[in-house]
Amino acid sequence: MKWSSTLTAAALGAGAVAGPVAAASPSVAAPQRAKAATSPVRCTSKDRELATKLASDIAKALESRASMASLSFYDRPTGTRCTADAAKKYDSASVAKTIILGALLYQRGGDLTGEEDTLARKMIVDSDNDAATTLWKQLSDLTDPKKPDPVRIQEFLDKAGMQQTDLDKEGFWGLTQVTAHDQAKLLRLFSGDDDAVLGSKARAYALDLMNHVQSIQRWGATAGAPVDSVIHVKNGWLQRSQNPDVDAFDRGDWKVNSMAVLTEHGYDSGLVVLTENNRVPEGHPTNEGWDYGIDTIETISRAIYRDVYPGAEGYDPSRPTVPAAEPPTAG
Repeated sequence: MKWSSTLTAAALGAGAVAGPVAAASPSVAAPQRAKAATSPVRCTSKDRELATKLASDIAKALESRASMASLSFYDRPTGTRCTADAAKKYDSASVAKTIILGALLYQRGGDLTGEEDTLARKMIVDSDNDAATTLWKQLSDLTDPKKPDPVRIQEFLDKAGMQQTDLDKEGFWGLTQVTAHDQAKLLRLFSGDDDAVLGSKARAYALDLMNHVQSIQRWGATAGAPVDSVIHVKNGWLQRSQNPDVDAFDRGDWKVNSMAVLTEHGYDSGLVVLTENNRVPEGHPTNEGWDYGIDTIETISRAIYRDVYPGAEGYDPSRPTVPAAEPPTAG
């Protein structure tokens, strides 16, 4: 797996949802995991045998997990696409930052100021929350400062055809509702050659930032990817609070998401996996829900890459070791 450079590690959890509603809570008892219903996996491909095998292996990967998961995968060279519940909406956490980035590049025609470049790099590479909030407000109608309405981000979504994405109109960008379908559409936009929404300079810039994501956040949809590919990734995670105003299902629930693109050397594919219901068993450390979500994503990811790239040496991402006393904060 090729990365352009090695970056210094930042504190885990940078890149959370903005605002207190989805702040990470301390270790609390949550419902035991229950087997989650999973929608059928549908795959199409120029290679019928590949489509059949992928559908079967992805289904097996999903069956082994108790959390809820949705996915969208594409591979341009083989004309392959796979989905499972791809229209289901999830709290975005930090994968919303890819939307903010796309909107910024769209509104600026790919030419960012020095300050915007600095903020964009912090937002994607370091998953910096403050940078994301600053750019979100910059792309919003601030008539009511307490409820920045992201009108210019919505303009980008409309242009990109991302009709299933619901931006949070009160400024909690990490509570934006996203789908695997729309996030995969964004990946295809970043990695494609269509200038209708973003020009080649803007697309290359977005991929470059995702290629330089810090080493502690390269887990997820990268797992099992061929080591000779160039990967571009963005992850997101948050634990919803136990506040009474949070829906009962969401209280204490870990939301863990990952999206990745493989490019160069003949590779041209993208994978999005969104998960929730990553519950912490009663009496267990809080970070177990976060770990379970990552394991779910990586189980699916490895199954896909094994089938699409048989015989290729697979990338084995590391992740931070989080002591039980210091669970990862929202991401």
